[in-house]
Amino acid sequence: MILVTGLPGSGKSIVSEAAREKGIPVLVMGDVVREEARKRGLELRPENLSMVANDLRRKYGREAVAVFTARKIQELGLEDTVLVDGVRSLDEVAVFEELGDTCIIAVHASPSKRFERIRTRGRPGDPVTWRQFLERDLVELSWGVGNVIALADYIIVNDATLQEALEKSRRVLGEVVESGGRGCSRGRGKAYGGRGES
Repeated sequence: MILVTGLPGSGKSIVSEAAREKGIPVLVMGDVVREEARKRGLELRPENLSMVANDLRRKYGREAVAVFTARKIQELGLEDTVLVDGVRSLDEVAVFEELGDTCIIAVHASPSKRFERIRTRGRPGDPVTWRQFLERDLVELSWGVGNVIALADYIIVNDATLQEALEKSRRVLGEVVESGGRGCSRGRGKAYGGRGES
């Protein structure tokens, strides 16, 4: 099971796109929160999505969104090969580890690049001001996304073009799939991109 993490706008969806090209099913954890917000009749605005995500975690534990995603994985019979986009805490990682072997891919980009991308994509619920953007980062960091990034098996530095990020994602996924996940050892942190590329 491939787990993708990173702060908003880092480029996690590019890894998902590369996975789909390889025929790997993709589940996006944020869809659980958006679906719950719709059920509650809420507009998909940053403050509503943050409130719903926090509420789910308060009611069902820090790993709530992962539990709902894991149920969907089991319902669909995808335990062997699936990419989960949007893991935000080690509690969530632990939920997926109960289903089988995991490999964490972290995507990193500078705050200014991430904010620019978020404004360009215009996804419902995305922050539209710099202040909203920073507040969302702080919420995600409070959930523990930094810990997941720090212990990633692979790091993709997404600081250039979409095509370059897609190529890095293909390389990482190729390595993970070829090794059958054996190339993953928590905290190894093999970097793709930037000055530290290996």
